[in-house]
Amino acid sequence: MTTTTLAALVPLLPFLGAVAGLALGRTAPGFVRPLAILPTLTAAVLAVIVAVRQGGGRAIDAATQLTPTGSVPIDLALHLDGFAVLVAVLVGLVATCVQLYSTAYLRDDARYPSYAALVSLFTSAMLLVVYSGDLMVLLVGWEIMGICSYFLVGHYWETPEARAASLKAFLVTKLGDVPFLIGLFALAADTGSFRITKILAAVTNGGLDHPTLIALLLLAGVAGKSAQFPLHTWLPDAMAGPTPVSALIHAATMVAAGIYFVARMLPVFAASGAALTVLAVVAAVTMIGSGVAALAQDDIKRVLAYSTIGQLGYMSGALAVADRGAAVFHLISHGAFKAVLFLAAGVVIHAAGTNSLAAMSRMGGLARRIPDAYWTMTVALLALAAIPPFAGFFSKEAVLVAAEHTALGDRTVAPAAAGWTILIAGLLAAVLTAAYATRLWLLAFRGRGAELPDHGKQPLAMTSVLWILAVPTIAFGLTVGTIGDWFDGHALTPSLTTAVLSTGVGLVGGLVTYGAWRHTTALAARTPIGAVAAHPGAEPALVEAEAMTSHTAAYGTIADAPDPADPGRLLLGPLHRHAVTGFHLDALYTAVFVRPVQGAARLVRFLDRTVVDTYVNGSAAVTRLLGTAVRRAQTGNVQTYLSALLAGSLVLAIAAVVFANVNAGS
Repeated sequence: MTTTTLAALVPLLPFLGAVAGLALGRTAPGFVRPLAILPTLTAAVLAVIVAVRQGGGRAIDAATQLTPTGSVPIDLALHLDGFAVLVAVLVGLVATCVQLYSTAYLRDDARYPSYAALVSLFTSAMLLVVYSGDLMVLLVGWEIMGICSYFLVGHYWETPEARAASLKAFLVTKLGDVPFLIGLFALAADTGSFRITKILAAVTNGGLDHPTLIALLLLAGVAGKSAQFPLHTWLPDAMAGPTPVSALIHAATMVAAGIYFVARMLPVFAASGAALTVLAVVAAVTMIGSGVAALAQDDIKRVLAYSTIGQLGYMSGALAVADRGAAVFHLISHGAFKAVLFLAAGVVIHAAGTNSLAAMSRMGGLARRIPDAYWTMTVALLALAAIPPFAGFFSKEAVLVAAEHTALGDRTVAPAAAGWTILIAGLLAAVLTAAYATRLWLLAFRGRGAELPDHGKQPLAMTSVLWILAVPTIAFGLTVGTIGDWFDGHALTPSLTTAVLSTGVGLVGGLVTYGAWRHTTALAARTPIGAVAAHPGAEPALVEAEAMTSHTAAYGTIADAPDPADPGRLLLGPLHRHAVTGFHLDALYTAVFVRPVQGAARLVRFLDRTVVDTYVNGSAAVTRLLGTAVRRAQTGNVQTYLSALLAGSLVLAIAAVVFANVNAGS
C-alpha cells in the first residue's frame, strides 16, 4: 500500500470500530472489547509505519475534491509532515493503552459498549484533525471531539458532578468555537482556499489582509479547546468522568488539538506580532495561575488537571515565540507522561478507595500495595517537574531555549517582549510545577496511618499499560539530538543557562515543599480526616464514582478538604482559599454571564407567556364571541332569513334615497 492509503486507514479504522461496536454492543457483547482494542491498535501500528516512511523529510500531500461549493472548494486532503506523523503515533499509542486499561477499569459497567465506541470515535476524530490537509475537514474532527467529550465526561450521569461537568465542557468549548468558525471563514475569504498548503503559501506571499483579526478569532477557539485562560475552567471539572477518559483527553486528544492547530498554522499567527503578544500573555497567566491552583487541590485528578493546563501553557508559550518544534516536542513528551499520571491515578484511587489526597496522607503502605503505579507515577512526576534525564526536562528546556533566543534578539519572528514574558513565566511555573508534583507524591505515597485491607493485585490490563507508557516518558527526551528533522530541522537541545536555571528552581520548589510537609505532617495524627474511602473491592470505575460522591458529601466540595496538615495550605497561606476555587473565575462567570442570561431567559418567558400569549388568547376569545353571535343568528327558519333579507334591502333602498337627496341638495 502507498503511504497515503495507509494514512487514510489510520483515522478510518477506529471509526469503523466505533460503528461496529455500537451496532453489536447489545446483540453480540463478546465482540465489544476486541472491536474496541484491535482497530485502535492496528491504527497505531499503521501510524508508526506512516511515520517511518515519512521519515521527517518532505511533506506528503494528497487531495481529492470533496464537494464543489461554488466559491471556496472543500477537499478531502492529507498533509503528512514530521509533526503530523509523530503526533498521530502518540494518539494511537495512548488511545490503545486507554482502551486496554478500560477493559479492566470498567469491566462490569453496563454502558461499556457505548463508552468504548465513543473512545474509538474520539480517537478517529483526533487522527482526522492531525492528518487533515483541509480546514473544513479538520473542523469536522474538531467538533466530533467536542460531542464525544460531552458524552464521555458525563459517563457517570447519575452523579450531579458528571452532569454539570459534561454540560460545562460542551458549552465553554462551543463558546470558543463560534469565533473560531468565523476566523476559518475569514481566513478562506482572504486566501481563497481551505487547503492548508495553499493558505500558508498565500500567507508567505503576503496574501493575508486581516492577520490580527483572523489570528485572534482563531485563538479564541484554541483557548477553549486547549483550556487556556480564560476558557480553561471546564477542564478541572471534567475530572468527573472516568479516569481513562481523563487520560485520553489530557494526553492525546481534545486539549492537544488546539496546540496542534496553532503549530500547523503558525505562519498565520506569526503574521501578526500583536496576536503573538496576546498569546504570550495568555500562556504566562495560564502557566502561573494553574500552578498555584494545582498546589491547593485535594482531589488527585484535579491536581493533574491543573497540571495539564499549565503544561499546555508552556506549549502556547513556545508558539508565542514562533517555535512550533519546541511546542510539538513538549506536546508529545507531555502526552506520554501525563497518560501515565492519569492511568496511575486510577490505580491509586482504586487501591485507596478515595480521590482525596488528605485521606491518602493518613493511609500507610499504599506505595507497597501498588508498586507498578508507585514507580511509574514517580517517574512521570519527575518528568513533569522537568528533572533530567526524563522526557519532560528536554521538552520543557526546548520551550525555555526558544523563549531565551527571542528575548535576547537571536530570533526576530516574535516580539522580544513575548520572549521575556514566556521565559520569566516559564521559570516561575517550573517552581510551582515541582512544588505540586512533590506535594502529590508525598501525600499519596508517604501517608502515615492504618493500612487499608489489601484487595489483591491490580488487573494486568491496568498495570501493563503504565510500563508501556513509561518507556517514552523515560527515553523520548534522549532522542533530542537525532529527531531534529521531524521538527523543522532545527536543534532542540538544551542550553546550559536555561537548564541550570530551570532545574535549580525546580529543585528549590521540591525541597521547599518537602520541608513544609515535614513541618505539617505531625498535625495529621492529631487531626483525623472524615472517612471518605469507598469500598475498595468494587470495580475501579464504581470506586471512583463513589469516591467523588463521598468527597463532596464529607467536605462540601470536590476540590478542597479542611486539612491543616496539607503543605500546600502552609505554602500558599491566605492565597489558598482563592487558589482552591480557581481564583473564583466560575463565580465571576456566573455573575457576569450566567445570571444575566438566566435573567434574560426569565424575561423572555414572561413576555412570551404573559404578553404574547395574552394577545393570542385575546384574539381567540374575540373570534369565539363573534362566532357565538353569528351562531345565534343561524336559526334554520327560511321565513326568518327572507324577512331579514327584505328588511336589509329596505334599509339599503332608504339609505340610497337619502344619500341621493343629500347630493342633489348640495
